[in-house]
Amino acid sequence: MLDNDIKRLTRLTSILTQLQSKRLVTATKLAGKFGVSVRTIYRDIRALESAGVPIITEEGKGFSLMDGYRLPPIMLTETEANALITAELFIQSCGDKSLIDEFSSVTAKIKAVLPKKDKVRIETLESKMGITNTYIDNTPKSKILIQVQNAMLEYETVKINYCDKAKNETVRCIEPFAVYTNSKNDWIVVAFCHIRKDFREFLLKNIKQIEFTKIKFKPQKITFEKYLNEKHVEPKTIFD
Repeated sequence: MLDNDIKRLTRLTSILTQLQSKRLVTATKLAGKFGVSVRTIYRDIRALESAGVPIITEEGKGFSLMDGYRLPPIMLTETEANALITAELFIQSCGDKSLIDEFSSVTAKIKAVLPKKDKVRIETLESKMGITNTYIDNTPKSKILIQVQNAMLEYETVKINYCDKAKNETVRCIEPFAVYTNSKNDWIVVAFCHIRKDFREFLLKNIKQIEFTKIKFKPQKITFEKYLNEKHVEPKTIFD
């Protein structure tokens, strides 16, 4: 029962974010997004209304929030909001699903604090922008960048199942040190490999599984800048 309550509370919060980030949302789209029935969404909407959220129901169209109602955890200028929307385009072409999902969540929260008139301007901006000079793929190559970043920041050793260029799968314990992308928008993690006893580089798309070990490691004394310099400025990838 507690798990169901937590799931519903999470869904209610997410629905509120959706209502704040868009001019109009439909029960069908919300049901699809959260994997529940349309009837459940209507119950959730009623629950939010009972909690004092001023939701406007437009028959046959969907739901919206009364203009002026918003949660104020952060306020942005219009140009700051525009910069984030522009950044979102680049993130969508980054090739990693975890980063795309997290940044989309961030921009949804940013849009949620904007007045309706600014939402209209943002939607207009989104419809008139695109990226044509970089790699864009609707099927991201990797999905663990956020996990790798967390391990790097927490100085935690991770165990990975890695498929090398010869299609051989090995299990490695690595200490993530840095991440970067190459010209093909492949995300690469530079890490100290316990097997090789040296730095190695791994394509995130070739990491089939990642596991946090809870084993801490000491930060490397070398900086990423020095590492790149020793690699003759351009990182030399060792996918072994």
